[in-house]
Amino acid sequence: MLIKKLPPLQSFQLLVSRPASHLARQQYDVIVVGGGHAGTEAAAAAARVGAETLLVTQKIHTIGALSCNPSLGGVGKGQLVKEVDALDGLCGRAGDWAGIHFSILNRRKGPAVWGPRAQLDRQRYREFIQSELLGTPRLTVLEGSVEELLVTEPNPEKPGHHRVTGIRLANGNHSISASSVVLTTGTFLSGSLFMGQTTSPGGRIGDAPSSAGLSHTLRERLGLRIGRLRTGTPPRIVKDSVDLSQAKLHPPDRHPTPFSFLNKNTRCKPEDQLPCYLTFTTPGVERVVRESLHLNCHIQQDTKGPRYCPSIESRVLRFPGRRHQVWLEPEGVTSDLLYPQGLSMTMPPDVQLRLIREIPAMHRAEIRTPGYGVQYDFVCPTQLSPALQVKSTQGLFLAGQINGTTGYEEAAAQGLWAGVNAARWALSMSPVILSRTESYIGVLIDDLVTRGVTEPYRMFTSRAEFRTALRPDNADLRLTLKGFEEVGCVSSLRYQETVRVKDNLQEVLEALQTLVLSTPSWRKKMPNILMSENKSRSLSGMDVLQYNDVSFEMLASVFPECLSPYMEFSQRLKIEAVYRPLCDLQKKDIERIQKEENMSLPLDIDYFSLPVSLSQEVREILDRVRPSTLGAATRLEGITPAAIAHLLNYARHTGQKERRMHRNQVDQKED
Repeated sequence: MLIKKLPPLQSFQLLVSRPASHLARQQYDVIVVGGGHAGTEAAAAAARVGAETLLVTQKIHTIGALSCNPSLGGVGKGQLVKEVDALDGLCGRAGDWAGIHFSILNRRKGPAVWGPRAQLDRQRYREFIQSELLGTPRLTVLEGSVEELLVTEPNPEKPGHHRVTGIRLANGNHSISASSVVLTTGTFLSGSLFMGQTTSPGGRIGDAPSSAGLSHTLRERLGLRIGRLRTGTPPRIVKDSVDLSQAKLHPPDRHPTPFSFLNKNTRCKPEDQLPCYLTFTTPGVERVVRESLHLNCHIQQDTKGPRYCPSIESRVLRFPGRRHQVWLEPEGVTSDLLYPQGLSMTMPPDVQLRLIREIPAMHRAEIRTPGYGVQYDFVCPTQLSPALQVKSTQGLFLAGQINGTTGYEEAAAQGLWAGVNAARWALSMSPVILSRTESYIGVLIDDLVTRGVTEPYRMFTSRAEFRTALRPDNADLRLTLKGFEEVGCVSSLRYQETVRVKDNLQEVLEALQTLVLSTPSWRKKMPNILMSENKSRSLSGMDVLQYNDVSFEMLASVFPECLSPYMEFSQRLKIEAVYRPLCDLQKKDIERIQKEENMSLPLDIDYFSLPVSLSQEVREILDRVRPSTLGAATRLEGITPAAIAHLLNYARHTGQKERRMHRNQVDQKED
């Protein structure tokens, strides 16, 4: 059982609820602005790397809050949670502590696209995150609102037009200095709330709006391209007012699967998990939507919203005549509310009640908090480097919805990586990059900085070219060792556990390869397994484990002396056996992409005067996006194969020239 003693919430509030003038220091290595999923991961990661870090948030008690849906993970998103955990992030362990309904989505498909997911208790999740921050060395938390960034002339030895040196707080004109700043403003950057025909400033209902000065700094002082996106949330329904007998029961998995590689179990016992329920919209729902369009100014806006999590108004208008799913999800063990996933809406509250009561299971439902829409500014992410640093501004990093993404998991992944690189910048260390060949985090960041967004970005397994290798089960082997040895964000405890797992898996895989028998011999030892009698070739234990009806437990019962010590890895070994042939076939493609990624393109290159054959359109695209590597350039829309060939020759020539200069410098020093 997962055991953790949480300190009282009051102790966290007492620690951080002090004025900025009483801070122990006025100079930090890293300042993180925002206490959501991106901000908490960024602050914790920067502190783990070794930077003195300050987290500034508007309200203490909302740190780690689940602003919208009370869930974590899913298809694609679950892979991100596993990778954040492998890099010693917070959200995976928080999910194991707060989860009340665990399930693996896509179970009927291959393990590479399984989606670990959990319904969460809102209060438990928030308490866990705040407890982790309270216990993180080198991390200070301050309640306050950031008015603007402090900007000065750039360091001439590094690319960029500006340099960030800290922040200025609102209400007092108090300044705090830092070597780097991470902005994780979520939906609060010039945020506006919409309900019916009413509009008010803010990024979340019940919270104060963000300062206009920060948005002004980004747009006017730093000259960044800013866009506008929208999202929304459904009303919260009183549980006792819903007739759940008219909805379909969806129980959780009987054996919960933890997110974190450090946990063998979840805090919630299997028998204590809560169910979810499925129901559907009716023609009456569509009628209410159409009759109230003139009362809904949010849906009339042309601002882009999330295509994969749209409002009920958008779904009805786009797919008329359909039944749409509505999931009724619990908000906590002691909560009396249900979250109607699929019913995000922005119509007036009285119309929302009419709409909900058109669904049979909710014909007498009561609304505790109405749904609403949010519109907010985001920074076009092609202006960022793969380290999530603004290319034109030294020391400024962005993460989360400010980069045009949607979802807790995408925000957490960006926050961790931005925090890592902000700390490394402050400590005069080189930035670290994650390739799309080694992680979903790498896919996410590469998609953002090379392709940009026209709508809120959501992670899917289909976005990863090598998803058979980027599986949820092996995120620790892919990232934890690198996180400790190269990045510096992983604890020695997690590193040692991963080394143990790696060594054991290597031993048992070698043992399986040495168990070589003829097909008739395998049939004698395992008579219940269907093996072709026409095949007489020899098979290893690894080959046999690839059969659908063969499990590692079955092999261990036949060869107990060499396999039984490794029973804890039975599922991982089965998955490894199934996918190893596919991964071997992909190795050449992965090596090719990694080779291209290693060919760097200088960020200050003048593409308009570059002495290679490129069209004016290609030069304009390259100048606007400024890809950091040849691999990133290949993924830009509008870049032709011929242009890539010319860039390849240029990169090779430049690399050879730099190597010659380096050798000459070494020779001169030796002379």
